[in-house]
Amino acid sequence: MKKFFCLVFAFILLIIVTIGCNPSSKQATSSDWSYLFVVWNGDMYTFNDETVDAVDEQLGEVEEYSDDEAKSFSSNIFSNKYSVGTKIFKIKDVSTDEAIAIESNGKYYKGKNIGKYGS
Repeated sequence: MKKFFCLVFAFILLIIVTIGCNPSSKQATSSDWSYLFVVWNGDMYTFNDETVDAVDEQLGEVEEYSDDEAKSFSSNIFSNKYSVGTKIFKIKDVSTDEAIAIESNGKYYKGKNIGKYGS
């Protein structure tokens, strides 16, 4: 009987460990590098191929670039997609809380705000 309880306990423990270590059970955060992003003013903006026609003033430039997820950044404007010097703009009639634009290859690409970086 003692062996039976040990086997049941070991089986339950194995199930708990297996479920707890399942990568799909982890929630993605805004610091998840599965996104191509720019961090500006503490917010993370993700980009795809969506472009915008009208921009307002320039907000800054990418100050640091890295595709190494382990790197920690010393600046407030960095990216894992766009190189140092890439210009960042406010989109006309759109709050920076919602989106920003970057200039690349003569086009302005829209980046959507997904929240504070690292939260």
